[in-house]
Amino acid sequence: MKILVTGGAGFIGSAVVRHIIRDTDWTVANVDKLTYAGNLESLAEARDSNRHTHFKVDIVDRAAVDGVFASFQPDAVLHLAAESHVDRSIDGAAPFIETNVGGTYTLLEAALAYWRKLDTAARARFRFQHISTDEVFGSLGATGKFSETTPYAPNSPYAASKAASDHLVRAWHHTHGLPTLATNCSNNYGPYHFPEKLIPLAIIRALRGQNLPVYGKGENVRDWLHVEDHAEALTLVLRKGRPGETYNVGGDSERKNIDVVRTICRLLDEMVRDSPYRPHEKLIEFVTDRPGHDARYAIDASKITTELGWRPRHGFEDGLRQTVRWYLDNRRWWERVMSGAYHGERLGLG
Repeated sequence: MKILVTGGAGFIGSAVVRHIIRDTDWTVANVDKLTYAGNLESLAEARDSNRHTHFKVDIVDRAAVDGVFASFQPDAVLHLAAESHVDRSIDGAAPFIETNVGGTYTLLEAALAYWRKLDTAARARFRFQHISTDEVFGSLGATGKFSETTPYAPNSPYAASKAASDHLVRAWHHTHGLPTLATNCSNNYGPYHFPEKLIPLAIIRALRGQNLPVYGKGENVRDWLHVEDHAEALTLVLRKGRPGETYNVGGDSERKNIDVVRTICRLLDEMVRDSPYRPHEKLIEFVTDRPGHDARYAIDASKITTELGWRPRHGFEDGLRQTVRWYLDNRRWWERVMSGAYHGERLGLG
């Protein structure tokens, strides 16, 4: 099978590409324009595989996207390309609207035109799978979980842009018959994570002896999903999911942000015994909260479990330990990343 992956040099996209090259016999066309968060070094074994090709293409460029479809002739699209950081969307929403909304529209139009020209058998096989976020559902109270039928209530510019793209995908299926699939995931973590996000940022800043900024009182709750579990879920949905359906993907690992940071500090105390910054927890600093910060996310993943048989393989404690170890063992990767457009500074104050 030939898979067109958008955003395949990003955090989740690269995990998907690595999984496909390692665990399937599929061929991948990786469409990524290589923004600040895109990194071909994250592709590991895929870079040396003859089943992986990178196209440096912006998904808003219809002519370039049409060219990829024409030359690669995919059997399916896994659409992961997106601007994804809430704080950056607060500082400037335009790239989020352009890529997440405009780029998804362009891809849908290109996929629809391509799909309509396929023969009957190829049309029946083709899938357009859109990868989204639980943030489109807004914020939960102390109880309850997001399901596939939870009403949309996005609260950040990022979440609003992803909600819009979700609605476009649904519309192209119901109006034009394009065989689409969609997934909404909880917060991902794991190796090759760009260091603007909570877990990698806390690890790297602690290793450098810098303060560990925690928004507000650190009581916001997130459901954590290991990126490799997510990659496996996405390819399972692609193979077995029903066109027109949405599947929530979560790790069933709710944690307060402050508890995540404290756990990272304890792991570093254990793993880096000669660190001059032990105990690392003394580096924690509570800072001004993010504007409109959602209180709690939690995913009900029973549909994908019941219908497709997916379950996460990583418990959060073991997964976080493995992630901290990865950053300790791959300092060269994140030091190069941190020497570029992002240096660990606070974003999202508006």
